[in-house]
Amino acid sequence: MGLFDNIKKQVSQGVGEVVGGGSKATTNKSETFTFTSLPESVEEMKTLPEASGDSPYKVAALTVCALCAYAANKDIGIEMLNFLKGPSPLSEYEKGFLRDRFMDNKYYIPFSYFEGSSPTNNYKPSEPYKVTVSSNPYSFQNEGYAKLFIKSSGADSAREVVLRKKESTGQWFLWEQMLLPDIRKPQEQDPWA
Repeated sequence: MGLFDNIKKQVSQGVGEVVGGGSKATTNKSETFTFTSLPESVEEMKTLPEASGDSPYKVAALTVCALCAYAANKDIGIEMLNFLKGPSPLSEYEKGFLRDRFMDNKYYIPFSYFEGSSPTNNYKPSEPYKVTVSSNPYSFQNEGYAKLFIKSSGADSAREVVLRKKESTGQWFLWEQMLLPDIRKPQEQDPWA
């Protein structure tokens, strides 16, 4: 039996079995969250309705807010991210990763996820701040986890946020975020603009 024979057999029986594999496929869904102002402390974040953690979409939206806070004040951002991570606070590796991503004056990256931001306006979002979090048919493929997507105005494809559900409370927490890869430079930093 060859290495790919099993896959070929599954494909011949129908793509649904290979891709779906018993997963909970859902349709595409988007939720937009509006913030009149961005939280400036973990206490302010806790007062927001999204802080209930009853939806992975809410936690993903708050992740953008926490990363914006990190850009302004590292310690406050870490407090907010630890709140969103719940029982699994940031590891030293994750803290180092955040430090690295914000080097070279890249404070603008998290702001690129809000409506109205663009490279030409140096990623200054419109107010009130609006962020849209989306899912696709495979977002809830792994039980207890959600892989959601947020579009950056400086990138061609949406970026991922993975959330994990704490079964005993039903709350969702930040598990992993991939929101900080490089994006197009803001006009003020682009020598070719």
